[in-house]
Amino acid sequence: MFRKRLPPEEERKVKANDREYNEKFQYASNCIVTSKYNIVTFLPVNLFEQFQEVANTYFLFLLILQLIPQISSLSWFTTIVPLALVLSITAVKDATDDYFRHKSDNQVNNRESQVLIRGSLQNEKWMNVRVGDIIKLENNQFVAADVLLLSTSEPHGLCYIETAELDGETNMKVRQSISVTAELCDPNHLASFDGEVMCEPPNNKLDRFCGTLYWREKKYPLTNQNMLLRGCVLRNTEACYGLVIFAGPDTKLMQNSGRTKFKRTSIDRLMNTLVLWIFGFLVCMGGILAVGNAIWEKEVGFLFQSFLPWDPPVDNFLFSAFLSFWSYVIILNTVVPISLYVSVEVIRLGHSYFINWDQQMFCSQCNTAAEARTTTLNEELGQVEYIFSDKTGTLTQNIMTFNKCSINGQSYGELTGPLGIQPTRLNFTPLNPLADPNFCFYDEKLLESVKVGDSHTHEFFRLLSLCHTVMSEEKSEGELVYKAQSPDEGALVTAARNFGFVFRSRTPGTITTTEMGQTVTYSLLAILDFNNIRKRMSVIVRNPEGRIRLYCKGADTVLVERLQPCNQELISITSDHLNEYAADGLRTLALAYRDLSEEEWEAWSESHRFADKATDCREDRLAATYDKIEQEMLLLGATAIEDKLQEGVPETIALLSLANIKIWVLTGDKQETAVNIGYSCKMLTDDMTEVIIISGHTVQSVRHELRRARERMLALSRAREEGKGIEGWAEAGFMRNGCKEGQAGDGTADGGGEGARKPSQCPPIPPIPSNLMDSISGEFALVISGHSLAHALEPDMEEEFLSTACACKAVICCRVTPLQKAQVVELIKKHKKAVTLAVGDGANDVSMIKSAHIGVGISGQEGIQAVLASDYSFAQFRFLQRLLLVHGRWSYLRMCRFLCYFFYKNFAFTMVHFWFGFFCGFSAQDVPDQRSLEYPKLYEPGQLNLLFNKREFFICITQGIYTSVVLFFVPYAVLSDATQSNGVPLADYQSFAVTTATALVIVVSVQIALDTGFWTVFNHVFVWGSLGSFFTIMFALHSQTLFRNLPNQFHFVGSAQNTLLQPVVWLTIALATAICIVPVLAFRFLKLDLKPQLSDTVRYTQLVRQKRRKPAGRSMGGVWRGTGSVSEGRLGARGGSRRSGYAFAHQEGFGELITSGKNMRLSSLGLASFASRHSTGWIDTLRRKKNNPTPPGTSGENSPALSIVSGSVPPLSNSSSVLGGSQETPIEEEAVTAPAQNTDSDLAVCKQTSTSAVSEAAKPHGSAQANAAGVSTSIRGRPHVKDSSGGWAHSLGTVQVSHCLYWTE
Repeated sequence: MFRKRLPPEEERKVKANDREYNEKFQYASNCIVTSKYNIVTFLPVNLFEQFQEVANTYFLFLLILQLIPQISSLSWFTTIVPLALVLSITAVKDATDDYFRHKSDNQVNNRESQVLIRGSLQNEKWMNVRVGDIIKLENNQFVAADVLLLSTSEPHGLCYIETAELDGETNMKVRQSISVTAELCDPNHLASFDGEVMCEPPNNKLDRFCGTLYWREKKYPLTNQNMLLRGCVLRNTEACYGLVIFAGPDTKLMQNSGRTKFKRTSIDRLMNTLVLWIFGFLVCMGGILAVGNAIWEKEVGFLFQSFLPWDPPVDNFLFSAFLSFWSYVIILNTVVPISLYVSVEVIRLGHSYFINWDQQMFCSQCNTAAEARTTTLNEELGQVEYIFSDKTGTLTQNIMTFNKCSINGQSYGELTGPLGIQPTRLNFTPLNPLADPNFCFYDEKLLESVKVGDSHTHEFFRLLSLCHTVMSEEKSEGELVYKAQSPDEGALVTAARNFGFVFRSRTPGTITTTEMGQTVTYSLLAILDFNNIRKRMSVIVRNPEGRIRLYCKGADTVLVERLQPCNQELISITSDHLNEYAADGLRTLALAYRDLSEEEWEAWSESHRFADKATDCREDRLAATYDKIEQEMLLLGATAIEDKLQEGVPETIALLSLANIKIWVLTGDKQETAVNIGYSCKMLTDDMTEVIIISGHTVQSVRHELRRARERMLALSRAREEGKGIEGWAEAGFMRNGCKEGQAGDGTADGGGEGARKPSQCPPIPPIPSNLMDSISGEFALVISGHSLAHALEPDMEEEFLSTACACKAVICCRVTPLQKAQVVELIKKHKKAVTLAVGDGANDVSMIKSAHIGVGISGQEGIQAVLASDYSFAQFRFLQRLLLVHGRWSYLRMCRFLCYFFYKNFAFTMVHFWFGFFCGFSAQDVPDQRSLEYPKLYEPGQLNLLFNKREFFICITQGIYTSVVLFFVPYAVLSDATQSNGVPLADYQSFAVTTATALVIVVSVQIALDTGFWTVFNHVFVWGSLGSFFTIMFALHSQTLFRNLPNQFHFVGSAQNTLLQPVVWLTIALATAICIVPVLAFRFLKLDLKPQLSDTVRYTQLVRQKRRKPAGRSMGGVWRGTGSVSEGRLGARGGSRRSGYAFAHQEGFGELITSGKNMRLSSLGLASFASRHSTGWIDTLRRKKNNPTPPGTSGENSPALSIVSGSVPPLSNSSSVLGGSQETPIEEEAVTAPAQNTDSDLAVCKQTSTSAVSEAAKPHGSAQANAAGVSTSIRGRPHVKDSSGGWAHSLGTVQVSHCLYWTE
């Protein structure tokens, strides 16, 4: 840890099998350290961190003062004991947290790996692996460091990896060694390998690597395709060898891991400021009293010198005043006593246990309870404004299912049985003994169609069984295991398998299937591979009869324009079905085919060979060749795959949105997949005003797109306010700067057509002031890709991105790296000063979790790294609503009320001493948890920090000073001339002290009773018990017993009993109490009557309901699932155009890999299938002043638009092979899924509602020319109708809740 800091690397040189050469560069070892302390540094570092708290430094200063006998009237142990207790408790907690970090580090560092040392493989701990070592990895092992793949047990140096720890994706990726080292499979040959690698220095780019291998006087280029990164898992590969390039902290995994940060709540930061202010106030009071002491000693005190001399070393009135100043600093320190911090920690600890004990946050399926892993952030849970969420494993379950399909105009999968009857799962075994027993489908009509031999149905499933890149392994007769590169393909091929069209095996030139019990072998003539621009893939096969047919599957938006126009009715019906599937949040693909003559095939094959051998623009030539054959196709139908969401995700997101919490999804998935999930979980809805897509590849194009997006948002907002309608804002949005549709920032047409325009043709758009963005009305969403986000996060682009994104209700960032996730969180923290929460389940989410104010880990299928780095953890995303809206809100509310009361009480107590100094010669609950979920607007006071801020603090201390004035001067005025019943005067100090103290305790007890919303046994015991304890202790201190034993300390024997027996004393106490409390009561009653808070109205409503003995209302938590058509429960009728539900988690390059035969080998591993392994009036007014929110909505048809605000569409490309030395495989999307919850929320009222409507027939899909030009294409529908009253009272009425009924297993 004390190693000298080395200058940053400019280039890394690594020589294989030569530790002596590599050690001179002092590269980092493979040992990782995530802990903060060790045995030597713990005490000094931890104390240094704790004394950064202003309060701890303040109490340490008081302790030093109390050690000076000349100025201290209080014993030093009254401060050192509680201070030591606070420091010890915090130190123990920090030590415990760091112990678990050490334990985790040791567990990882002590894993074993096989290292090639002196010609033989030896087991070494990971921490002992060095740069330049050659290590052996075996199947299902984690990669120990970032290594250059040298050779594998598979043909052609291929291996398969899973990168869930890096990017959250669970589908397989392919890596390949360079050909010159692929044959080095023997340790003896590897021991003689002395190649040298020169490459880039350590960095956090997961998808990029650039280097060169020098060996035998030749050099070979290295790319990311040749690298295995630490954190990856080797899959479906028996063994491989690799050369360590980066180790330990230099690996890309660790480069993407954020530092462990010390997190403090906003209340802690505010209290630090207040402590400084209070200390200044304390100094002022001490100074005033010290000046008074000096004047009194000079003018009056000398008269008392004969019988009350100064204590040495005091010899003059100035020195006496100096000592009095410090004495008063000690005496009056109760304005901020250390008990405040002890009490705060106790309250936080109690709130943590409330979270741990919450049975409604317990997951019975995985037997996991919620856990508060920290006790310092509970009240921050009640102030969250931004949630940053991972997608895979957090929102989804990593499960995909074949849900519905449309074949020849007939939709299957829609269940319309009687309500309350559980559907019967189809049994495929009688039809097909090779069926997958785990496959679920319920619509018997589709099975009957297969049985009767319907030609369209057979052709539909034949296409699914042939058009894919799945590999099959038959472990035993009839026991098939599919190795799908993407789970989408796995689900489709499994569906075809169960309906009688079983994919059995393949070779580079054939595909063998079993069709309705008959084995059929097709000649595979060509695979037209998938990529993100083509959005489709095709195969050309020849059947045993010699007929040649092209089968194609892909996005409906690209397939429709390539169909024969002969059957528009079928196209229209299928488009309607696709529209319905998309509305249900399903991932859709369209299927088509085309028969080819022998002449057509020969001509195309020749042109394909020519394009494949081209030396320039090869990818564009191939794409053009593919496009030429994929024309004039006939539509077969469409598929709908369900990307299963976790239970309750749509309801949770809707509820959090109603609480004005903005949700951003940061995912490594493809854009289509992320957007599809956005619609599934109702984060995106068709009622939104516009969904904007940013996909520029340069800084200039991203800046142009962001500014153009803001132009459109402002134009639409003005149009809404002026009631101009769609035409007005659309024209304003596109014409304001002289740019018409088709003139994008750096736009090119799809494929680089003639209509492409250069940026210079469109004048630059000036930046829009941020204050204008605050006035935007309407609901917008932003989708931005990873390469665009990289430019948007540059320092000069931050404001551009932030002003656009923060004006949107939802933001989805696609293809982001773990470090980019953390950078987005830091951006919001830096510029918005808002409380952020990050939630994730994988190691790729750790940086984001550490960066956010609050980190939440989901204990899912991707390990426990996210949980270990988190502040709170639970098993399912839906528990987030209770964590924030119930526990977070309660914690914030209780803490704020406690602090307000505490400062009030202590100022009232302390200021009595201040007033006394002038006369002594200057000597010195709320609402239930269900209502919190039912009325999410109750959460907003925390976001706006309304309950404890500087204003509330000054109100509290003002009330405290007022109380102290009353409690001192009322007894002083009354008792100065009062006498006892026997005529003895009451004007002595002890009687006055007893009267004032009793009045003080009664007043503050009544005050806390007024602040209590719900009374329980505990409230009564502690409130009235503390009052009783006061009298008990006071009588004991004035008792005969203590006087006899300690006469010097307890010499006021009988004073309390004597004073409290006088009626005038109790009348004085009653008068002082009334003067203190009556104004508070009057103010609260007037405020409740004239300007009630939402919580007041909710409490009143609850009381009315209880009196009428009506049910408390339906919870939003669960939507009943039963029979009935899914379309009947569809959310949001569609307007003019339709949104594509296309999403396909596939990666280009596998087509040529298959046809080359390089991945063809029967594995001896017998592995399980890869895919199946993962089985408010006042609030609104304040917010309007702050954010200028949406005005009352207007009726009429608006257009939710899915707008692609892209400056350009990148040129068509088709990676020919993953084997190419210079080509890299892009980050794939993660395949995960969820049942679409057909629930939506009316965001205009505070009480959550779920509405459903029958979908309207979608209008025919518009021309694709707009997309080709790189400009926005809009999808239209109805906007939300806002609450015209502008308040929250409307939400207290009856809200109808209708549920979407559909079948699940």
